[in-house]
Amino acid sequence: MINGLFETHIRVSNLHDSMKFYSALPGLELAMTDYKRNIAFYWIGKRGEAMLGLWENKSHIIPEHFAFRSEIKIILETAVPILNKMNITCYNFLNDGSSKPMVFAWMPALAIYFRDPDNHELELIAMLPQKPSTELGIISYEEWLICSNLQTPAT
Repeated sequence: MINGLFETHIRVSNLHDSMKFYSALPGLELAMTDYKRNIAFYWIGKRGEAMLGLWENKSHIIPEHFAFRSEIKIILETAVPILNKMNITCYNFLNDGSSKPMVFAWMPALAIYFRDPDNHELELIAMLPQKPSTELGIISYEEWLICSNLQTPAT
């Protein structure tokens, strides 16, 4: 019956500012705007697969969290530099001051975080090909490679 998530919607305090932010993120394509209702919709990845809706509501913003599916190589090599060039600070799940991605070993998945203009927490996440290892918790990618007995990063 359910085979995926098609869309998610968030409230934003300023539609124009949020559109500027989300339009600059690689992989999002503006699908439609309705300025009478102060809403915008973005395709996530390929058209018709997933959508993000932005709804302006100046008085009631509750920061939320959602994750964008990504690729291991992109998270490891290009995501942080691209976001930093956009003056967006990245951080890991442990929020330890590092912008190095972390591995959720129970999945396993590689992830990095950043925030939008309304403080919504956004995540880039990619599933790793190895078997889950719940006992490892949340660790660095380098530790994951050692624990998984891998010699080279998975791509």
